Amino acid sequence: MDLCQKERSLYLDDQGPYDFTVLRASERKIYFIFAVTGAMLGSRVSTYLYVLPIFLVSLSIHEYAHAWVAYRYGDDTAKRMGRLTLNPLAHISLLGTIIMPLLVPFGWAKPIPVNFSILTKSQIFKVAAAGPAANMLMALILTIAFHLFRLRAIPILGNFVLLAILFNIILAVFNLIPIPPLDGSKMVYARLKSPQAISTYKKLAPLGMLIFIGFLLLGGFQIIILPLVAVFYALLGLPLPALTIERAD
Repeated sequence: MDLCQKERSLYLDDQGPYDFTVLRASERKIYFIFAVTGAMLGSRVSTYLYVLPIFLVSLSIHEYAHAWVAYRYGDDTAKRMGRLTLNPLAHISLLGTIIMPLLVPFGWAKPIPVNFSILTKSQIFKVAAAGPAANMLMALILTIAFHLFRLRAIPILGNFVLLAILFNIILAVFNLIPIPPLDGSKMVYARLKSPQAISTYKKLAPLGMLIFIGFLLLGGFQIIILPLVAVFYALLGLPLPALTIERAD
């Protein structure tokens, strides 16, 4: 395999370990999104270590955005607890950030402490939306960098950037699910008007984790989240990243 072929093989739009040639471009992207999420944070230590920097930085940006917007609206809780920072060490959860991703394709950071009692509903909405918005902004910035600096010609770096873009989109879309304790649920709460709707939300909120687990078990991630991620990724006009750097000829 010559150098040109090796460079091409790092992008699954061209070649890959799956038979993508029988699928249309849009179908290849959706098929890949399903494959990548299972392998990105899977049990293989090499894959875990490869994506760990992306995981930590993306989560840190997400949590920092929540803290920064809350601080702008007068809530210094996160700042006083040392969470108004991009330092990943401040946001790491031993179980959610380190252990769980080694076992299953799932993980989380320590949630940002926010004193919602001093915020208006409009402010609550913006604080909740800040995390997903930050991840989408990061995906857009990295997309511009990928095209501007022609990173496709630098396979290892280009592939890493593509995975970072994909992960940030996944993190943004996933957190917009309107199920407590995810950001989407707080955004929905901030838009509720009637006392009955607010009362219903408060009754369901303690059951959020059970509802969330049911959502996952019923295939909500595959049926709803992954297709949305695939659409956003396809709109950016990017090649698909490979899960590994080296492949056999």
